[in-house]
Amino acid sequence: MITVNNIKIKQLENQIINSSQNNRKMNNISNKNFKDILEKTQNKNNEIKFSKHAISRIDTRNIKLSEDELEQLKIGFNKAEEKGIKDALIFVGDKAFIASIKNKTIITTFNKAQLKNNVFTNIDGAVIV
Repeated sequence: MITVNNIKIKQLENQIINSSQNNRKMNNISNKNFKDILEKTQNKNNEIKFSKHAISRIDTRNIKLSEDELEQLKIGFNKAEEKGIKDALIFVGDKAFIASIKNKTIITTFNKAQLKNNVFTNIDGAVIV
């Protein structure tokens, strides 16, 4: 294999090929409709995420969430956001969620048994849905 300044020709070929592929990807992105990109971004931003800790608590506390409860949770997020709440305690039925409203993330969750005799800190608002 031929080398030029300690760089193999094959490596140069790969760099050129990768460079042209990246340019094609960028052209495809720029050809997409702005409205489509905006809607996709907004839909992604409207999704509620669950932290690893929250998922662990859901599993260990045997908490089940229905589609209706997830919708109510989204409503709770929206209400908290409208009021300028950053970290909220959101009640949905007999379940409670500590949420980072700004990050659209559930931090932890509680079932009815954990709600009794509990103190919730580091929140600046509560929403009952």
